[in-house]
Amino acid sequence: MRAMVLAAGLGTRLRPLTDDRPKALVEVAGHTLLEITLRHLQQFGVREVIVNVHHFADMVVDYLKKQDNFGMRIEISREDVLLDTGGGLKKAAWFFLEDGRNEPFFVHNVDVISNIDLARMAQFHLEQDALATLAVQPRPTSRPLLFDSRGQFRGRANPGGPQPHPGMHALAFSGIHVLSPRIFDRITETGAFSIIDSYMRLVAEGEKIVAFRADEYYWRDLGRPENVAAAARDIQTGKLDRTNIRSS
Repeated sequence: MRAMVLAAGLGTRLRPLTDDRPKALVEVAGHTLLEITLRHLQQFGVREVIVNVHHFADMVVDYLKKQDNFGMRIEISREDVLLDTGGGLKKAAWFFLEDGRNEPFFVHNVDVISNIDLARMAQFHLEQDALATLAVQPRPTSRPLLFDSRGQFRGRANPGGPQPHPGMHALAFSGIHVLSPRIFDRITETGAFSIIDSYMRLVAEGEKIVAFRADEYYWRDLGRPENVAAAARDIQTGKLDRTNIRSS
């Protein structure tokens, strides 16, 4: 499988760590967020990746060159203007469609860390015959997503508002997707846009977008300095095995 790493954001929540570097090159326990993401993908057989860049873009390019791309084929998708998750994915469509390929692929935020079993997630995606599969967990979040009793995505939940009616579940998205390449035929939005907004339109049109429950796995958002520090502590204390963030 191939993958896209979403790394183009400004990393404003990570300041001051991102004052002189992109968020992809912020370190946790001596490893950059980009390395951690790539190593996680590598563990499950991903060898070809496209990374979108914008903020301090050349630093990411130079870093990957010095690391010999971690032994992977890595393409760079430069965004002169930030395109958000949906626009960034759409710009990278060529990478997933070249050579007539027609296989599912991962999309992974660079600022999350987890030990989610991506092989299990990909198999679930195939079994569900879904357009998109989202790794989700029942944890606090400011941006909950709503799923029905069958695990079908139904839209955004209202944080702090009325609870969803029985049979609906408000769950936290973990920033990891598996997508079928036909998504590119269904994305009609242009410019900068959120892929979640596209998902909302697509489910209304009858597409199947489902939840992969990742309740049993470690996951942490790395979007703030205090979260980076907490992840480092989790590694030091063994809550997250260091083998999950380095090559074997």
